[in-house]
Amino acid sequence: MIPENASKLQDYTSADVSAAQSPRLLEQVRARIRALHYSLRTEDSYLHWIRRFILFHGKQHPRTLGAPAVEAFLSHLATDLNVAANTQNLALSAILFLYREVLQLDLPWLANVTRAKKPQKLPTVLTRSEVQHLLAGLNDDVEGMVVRLLYGTGMRLMEAVRLRVKDADLASRQITVRDGKGAKDRVTMIPDSLIEPLLAHLGVRRLLYQKDRRSGDATVYMPDVIIGVGLN
Repeated sequence: MIPENASKLQDYTSADVSAAQSPRLLEQVRARIRALHYSLRTEDSYLHWIRRFILFHGKQHPRTLGAPAVEAFLSHLATDLNVAANTQNLALSAILFLYREVLQLDLPWLANVTRAKKPQKLPTVLTRSEVQHLLAGLNDDVEGMVVRLLYGTGMRLMEAVRLRVKDADLASRQITVRDGKGAKDRVTMIPDSLIEPLLAHLGVRRLLYQKDRRSGDATVYMPDVIIGVGLN
């Protein structure tokens, strides 16, 4: 997750990253994340915040830093950059992962680092008529269909965006959500109103897939997959 006020953040270039004191450390972090089967989004977020933490402290190796350094970085995020509590806690989670899972340092002060408190706010809920009015104003395109999926199936945003053809069973009117929150799979129902739009969308996607196959571009990110080689 990149903070909402990204424009206020310092623009750390690839040159800065390559000049970090221990560039191999980030590769160790990446390898550990993948060994634990974390999501690609978590991997990107953790690497981003660990990199920021190292650069904030002048590229010192994290082994040489302690609780004051972590607190100083979190305070910088809150006071200087005015990031949200969720963003600050995400940065802290990334740093804790670095120390515990990569550096193998279960230091006593790690448990005492203060997490930012989330503001307690009551959610704003739309009425049924307001939802119907909102859906009626959507275009009949992919973006509009994603929004209708979110409302009709209860899927989360990234679950809908990452939905794969094989996981939509239109005959049974159900979707299998893979690797959802907590790395769990679940099944949710498809509203009748989305069957025809999904069929039309799948037809378009098949044409694009066939075109990509002919050009050799039919690739997709498939984590945790073992590719078997058949022997004759």
